[in-house]
Amino acid sequence: MGTIVMSGTVVLVILGFGNHVYWLFAVAVLFLYLQYGRSSSAPSGGPGGGAGAGAGGGASSAGPMPSDYRAYRDRRDMQAKWERRYRRERPMESRRQEREKSK
Repeated sequence: MGTIVMSGTVVLVILGFGNHVYWLFAVAVLFLYLQYGRSSSAPSGGPGGGAGAGAGGGASSAGPMPSDYRAYRDRRDMQAKWERRYRRERPMESRRQEREKSK
């Protein structure tokens, strides 16, 4: 993946000599790769699983696969904690959702 991003960036820089907008695209590609592309393959920084390990509430299934089982377990436990809190604080709404899911 890194090789593709680097070669694409080089192509954008070469094209940028004719049109400077391509240089902006090259910088944007590098920024997005460094921000999001490498974080899924790099090991996590600790038991929290890196930045944003439980933030987002119900979006935990949409994120990248965890780099290790501990990070996965921490996110799973955090999600279960939020679901239990939701059911405890909103019993009528959670019952309604269970009824709709069972239909």
